[in-house]
Amino acid sequence: MLEKVDLDRKLSKEEFKSLWPPLREKLGEAQRMTKELGIPVMIVFEGWDGAGKGTLMNELIQALDPRGFEVHNVKPDQERLWPPMRRFFQTTPPRGKIGIYNRSWYRRILDGEESDRVFDEITSFERQLAQDGYCIIKLFLHISKKEQRKRLKALEENHATSWRVTQEDWENHRRYDEIAQRVERMIHRTDKGHAPWTLVESHQREYATIKIAQTVLEGLERAVKEAQGRAQSPRVVSSGLGVERALKTSIFKSLDMDQSLSEETYKKELKECQRRLRDVQYSLYKVRRPLVIVFEGMDAAGKGGCIKRLTQNLDPRGYQVVPTSAPNDWERAHHYLWRFWESFPKGGHVGIYDRSWYGRVLVERIEGFCSEEEWRRAFGEINEMERQWADFGAIIVKFWLHVTPDEQLKRFKERQEDPLKRWKITDEDWRNREKWGLYEEAAEEMFMRTSTPEAPWVLVEGNCKRLARVKVLKEVLKRAETLLNI
Repeated sequence: MLEKVDLDRKLSKEEFKSLWPPLREKLGEAQRMTKELGIPVMIVFEGWDGAGKGTLMNELIQALDPRGFEVHNVKPDQERLWPPMRRFFQTTPPRGKIGIYNRSWYRRILDGEESDRVFDEITSFERQLAQDGYCIIKLFLHISKKEQRKRLKALEENHATSWRVTQEDWENHRRYDEIAQRVERMIHRTDKGHAPWTLVESHQREYATIKIAQTVLEGLERAVKEAQGRAQSPRVVSSGLGVERALKTSIFKSLDMDQSLSEETYKKELKECQRRLRDVQYSLYKVRRPLVIVFEGMDAAGKGGCIKRLTQNLDPRGYQVVPTSAPNDWERAHHYLWRFWESFPKGGHVGIYDRSWYGRVLVERIEGFCSEEEWRRAFGEINEMERQWADFGAIIVKFWLHVTPDEQLKRFKERQEDPLKRWKITDEDWRNREKWGLYEEAAEEMFMRTSTPEAPWVLVEGNCKRLARVKVLKEVLKRAETLLNI
């Protein structure tokens, strides 16, 4: 494909001067519209060494309001303690802003990492963002091998620019034909309707400038049109919980909620589990593997008590408890998974989530904070995220702490009567209690769709707090010690 591209495409100076001013005006207008409509935009510049990415990027941004974009220079991945896609999720622009990437997540492929897993991670990343309303524009700046050599040589011979040419650049030039095959495979496998590639013939700056500007303008205008269409269409908000419970699988009915543990046994087992957890923490740090522990469950089911016993004997420098509440304005300006990629523990550390990304398919679903399309899509998005974490080496265990309605009512009343615990009970807790059946149904579907071998759900009978706490610690130990071979 690349060898068939006509790289001799040119514009005269007169043609450029007639085309560029109106294009700049339209780009500025399109940027203002994306801001007004809250459309986040990502523009990717990839291409050959010496293809002029910096120069052409600068030409483009001259047409934009500098307050509305941010340029990200992507260097070789130095964040080896996190999953590869984390740093790109971190830099996704908020709604109404533009992120411009000088090189991107495609470096992995162009540097020779062409496994199916890498392609899956990239296509998943772009699809999730596009479905959330992101406009993704990808540009590959193409020059011939002969032109690349000419440019590298010119840069090297100029005292002011010689530092820009490295031995790696010349090695890549020598392997031009091999890398060209990677480029073709990359474009073929990742050219999607929601994130298309545009090949830019970059031998002449004027021609490349106009083609890039026109491509970006068309992408922005298309995104604006789609956003306006969505705004005119009624938003479908549904919990999807219309089927009679008698026809549904009931996982909770299989739980023996009458189990208990004596005080004496509890103290003995708790102490032993906490000692082993400390050893697990050291082992995690030694091999630089993260441990992710998720707590979901009914209100007053004992999540806080379990987390307290879980962390009681751990080195505080090696873990973080992440309490998850309703997203703030900045978090809502991003993809809903953005804040969880942000808080993911680095290799060797423990991340404990007091509620989590599963709020999308629980409270947001039931309360109508997201559309039915969004929460149904979330099952797959969450599985993809957790699979990427597991592929990186993360050990993941997810707990649902369950109590009966009678036990919850008892605990609610105890909290109301105790001045030291009264802050724990809110009007929202009472409202949630009225929707008990809806939460059970949503949770059961969540278990069925998101309990995977790499990130299993563990249901914990929480009527007896002592039993629940010990079970949580034992399950963490079981999974961590197995995967760490200790």
